[in-house]
Amino acid sequence: MARLKDFYKAEVAPAMMKKFSYKSVMQIPKLEKIVINVGAGEAKENAKVIDAITTDIAAITGQRPMVCKAKKSVANFKLREGMSIGVKVTLRGDNMYEFMDRLFNVALPRVRDFRGINANSFDGRGNYNMGVREQLIFPEIEYDKIDKVRGMDICFVTTANTDEESRELLTLMGAPFAK
Repeated sequence: MARLKDFYKAEVAPAMMKKFSYKSVMQIPKLEKIVINVGAGEAKENAKVIDAITTDIAAITGQRPMVCKAKKSVANFKLREGMSIGVKVTLRGDNMYEFMDRLFNVALPRVRDFRGINANSFDGRGNYNMGVREQLIFPEIEYDKIDKVRGMDICFVTTANTDEESRELLTLMGAPFAK
């Protein structure tokens, strides 16, 4: 929401400036985008799977997802070029902040035995990746309406140069990292 964006300007940016002693305000890392990806291997037998995933992701993110198609044919996987094999959506701006707020404050606490997200899932360039095992943790998904429990990959892309800067940014924005 807009309040997380305002919170970034009022609280996060000054704290980052002080901790890492940046010389310019433009050096402060920002969250650039959030990419949500759902791979569906079973979509090659049943085309309705992609429709179900698209409906779920659209309800969760508030944005229509893009269907991903296979780039190459792989005989071992019975996969032909051009087959629909997944769905992805890229969130930016207010949608991104709203999704992040709902993920950290509503969805993740609903995970059974939740102790925090893994603090070691950074890629070395300041981006953070996490996986969610089931879409049911989001309140927008009704248990009776789903056909199968599916997980998703969530990637937080930041402008940070190091993992330490990115970890601090996400922590200040409310990411519940495991201790």
